[in-house]
Formats: sequence, structure tokens, C-alpha cells
Amino acid sequence: MKTLVLLAHPNLEESRINQRFAKELETLPNVTLHALYDVYPDEKIDVAREQQLLLDHDRIVLQFPLYWYSSPSLLKKWQDEVLTYGFAYGSTGDKLHGKELLVAISTGGPAEAYQAGGYNNYTLSELLRPFQQTANLIGARYLPIFSVSSTFQMSDEQLDANAKALAEHITREW
Repeated sequence: MKTLVLLAHPNLEESRINQRFAKELETLPNVTLHALYDVYPDEKIDVAREQQLLLDHDRIVLQFPLYWYSSPSLLKKWQDEVLTYGFAYGSTGDKLHGKELLVAISTGGPAEAYQAGGYNNYTLSELLRPFQQTANLIGARYLPIFSVSSTFQMSDEQLDANAKALAEHITREW
């Protein structure tokens, strides 16, 4: 199985967790790490290139820090421009049918903040529901979310363990 990881972090050089995740994922066979903010610093997305990347892979991983209960802006722009009618959805938009979509996120806040009645009032599954519906619309199978919380307090050992857990999560057979 070929996996495409769309890493969307606008300040990757300042993110210990996402840098460590990227380093781990780069070592994996059949995994393509595609850092959107590095590839498109001007945010001018090459739609044909991105659509071809999707066609060339079986599993798509959206990796990002949770910003205001959603993804960073370039990932949203990528969705708007790449997942087009006639390609990803619509009567002839079947190019992604049968693929798998997985969301991998990091949060600075603790896991208990993302629970019913917690600080943020909603679970991560509820907050990420638009990504699940995107998978439904494009005919992809939505896989379980990978999340890491309390990233600002994480030790190097915890960071390494979480990077390995991410690698295992995105490459396992579901």
C-alpha cells in the first residue's frame, strides 16, 4: 500500500512534534511525505500535480496541528482546489473511490480538554467530522484518527514513542 502524507504545518521549523513525526515518516517504505507549506510557500497549488499524487497513492493522511478546531489554512485551500467536482466527487468524480483517508493531528492542550463537558466541549471525532464527511463525499474509507495531545509538555522519550506510534498507525492494515 502506498501512503501519501500531506503535512500541513505553517511553522514546521518551530514544531518539535511535527518535525519529529516528519523525520520518522521519511524512513518508511511506500510513504511519501509531502509538506504543503514547503512545496507551496506562495500558496499557489499545482492542482494537476496534487491530483496525480492522490491517484498514485492508496491511503491519504492529513497531518496537521489543530488550529481553532480545524486545519491550517493551506490544507483547506488544498481541499478546495484539488478535490474538485468531476475529479473527487460528482457524477463523474470517482477518481478517489476506494482510497483511504486518515487524519493525524497534534494539540497543545490535554486530551481531557477534547471531551464532552471538557474545556473545548466536543470530542476530537466531533470536531473532525468535516474530514469524515469529505471522505464520504469522495468515496474514500475514513480510518481512525491519530491524535497526540499536550505536545508542549512532551519529553523527548514521549516524542519518540509518539512518532513511532504514528508510523505504526498510518501503515497498519485496517
